[in-house]
Amino acid sequence: MPPTGNSAQELPGVLQSGPFHLALRAALAASGLPLHRVQHRLAARGIRIGVTSLSYWQQGARRPRRPESLRAVRALEQILELPQGTLLRLLAAPPGAAGDGAGRPPARSYRALISVGAAVEGLLAGMELPADGGLHTVGHHERVRIGAGGELLGRESQHVVRAHRDGVDRYLAVHHGDPGCDPARVRVRAVENCRTGRVRWHREAEVLVAELLFDTRLRAGETYVFGYGFEDGTGARCTEYVRGFSYTGGQYVLQVRFDEAALPVRCRRFSRSGPGAPRSGLADLTPSGRHRAVHLVEPGVRRGILGIAWDWA
Repeated sequence: MPPTGNSAQELPGVLQSGPFHLALRAALAASGLPLHRVQHRLAARGIRIGVTSLSYWQQGARRPRRPESLRAVRALEQILELPQGTLLRLLAAPPGAAGDGAGRPPARSYRALISVGAAVEGLLAGMELPADGGLHTVGHHERVRIGAGGELLGRESQHVVRAHRDGVDRYLAVHHGDPGCDPARVRVRAVENCRTGRVRWHREAEVLVAELLFDTRLRAGETYVFGYGFEDGTGARCTEYVRGFSYTGGQYVLQVRFDEAALPVRCRRFSRSGPGAPRSGLADLTPSGRHRAVHLVEPGVRRGILGIAWDWA
């Protein structure tokens, strides 16, 4: 079916300027082909891509990255009767380029936040989701439990987010264990308003990425509250807990609770610009709740690292 109406008029401009998801959306609209028909035509070429993935691509909720996905994009150029390389060229532009997520806050890569950032980025790339997930943090309350042996037993989060694009329906949570952690034995818990999706880990880096699927699909500007946790207990005795922030955001509250059999002698909050940078902003924390818990409150987080450190002796 030839392009008609506004779709035909908009198509040349958006194919030139992008971003990819808007160009794909316009090309699909101009073709008049429903997604299930497009899926069937891809399947006839030996390419299996679900209707859900195609929908996410045109919404900007996901971005094709894997070889099979890029093969599908090449086939889409033929199916939608586009010049060869039109869509692939737009994929070569970084997600934060002009026209793709304008107004999104600047981000820091995981490599700039944690020592195993390269492993994290590799796991995220395999899930074909944008780095920010289309979400801003409005508020985040995190509770960490330290066991009788000084090990990280687990952590639980209540997270409030706001979508900055339509169609967002998931969040990717990263868990970086302490030395000796076995990510294959770490258990993901979907506590409130979400369920566990894909879980990937890197054993050598001692890191795990979990996909948390929302109970609804958000529209731009909508907020959502969800809770999740990680049960660990596989690592060695730890002396700090840190949280890296790729984006500026809302309030962050961190509470660390210790077992009565292993109480630290001193606790301090701190910040870092990166994983190898010295600690700054040091401040002693006074335990509460029978001397078992300390906490910090950051009204508005900035890009970088926040944490609580403690001395056992």
